[in-house]
Amino acid sequence: MRILVVEDDALVADAIRRGLGEAGYAVDHVDSAERAGTALGAESFDLAVVDIGLPGADGLTLLQRMRRGGSAVPVLILTARDALADRVSALDLGADDYLVKPFALPELVARSRALIRRSRSAASAELVIGTLRLDLAARRAEVDGVAVSLTRREWAVLECLALNIGRVVAKDRLLQAIANWDEDIGANAIEVYVSRLRTKLGGAAPIRTVRGLGYRLDDAPG
Repeated sequence: MRILVVEDDALVADAIRRGLGEAGYAVDHVDSAERAGTALGAESFDLAVVDIGLPGADGLTLLQRMRRGGSAVPVLILTARDALADRVSALDLGADDYLVKPFALPELVARSRALIRRSRSAASAELVIGTLRLDLAARRAEVDGVAVSLTRREWAVLECLALNIGRVVAKDRLLQAIANWDEDIGANAIEVYVSRLRTKLGGAAPIRTVRGLGYRLDDAPG
């Protein structure tokens, strides 16, 4: 899963990047609404964490532009403003959640995880697919009750497929889910991770190759 952080305070942005990165997300950062608009228009993100107090156009303006442009990317607003009117304004403009500074990183990570899960219509942090059980909060996978050891990127690929169960996910989309702008990863890396997942999961949750399109995780073996 890939997150865009829009924050002009370098120290705050670095802390958020580290916190979300340690939680297994690929994280990119920009420091203005203008740069955020460019990034959102060029690449796919699963969540935008947006500070209101940005230089130039503020975070609410960015949010308004996103929703008017048809973007359905979940948005978590960050701000030092804690007045009821500010929270109501952000939510009315299309924000999915609102977190007041200063905040605890574990709460930010939990809210981010919940927003991404909700956007994929997954009400619970636990997904059961055939004999595969995924705990999205703990980033843990089990097959028939036995833990499966996955690397960070293997987990990211599996999570992306699981949250799109039964739907084809393009290889480029999977690549974006595992790597941020600072990482140079070739498209063939996805084939490697999918191959490893197939070996580790066995027949518990079949990952199908849809030639010319991408991969699909089926909800039952067969």
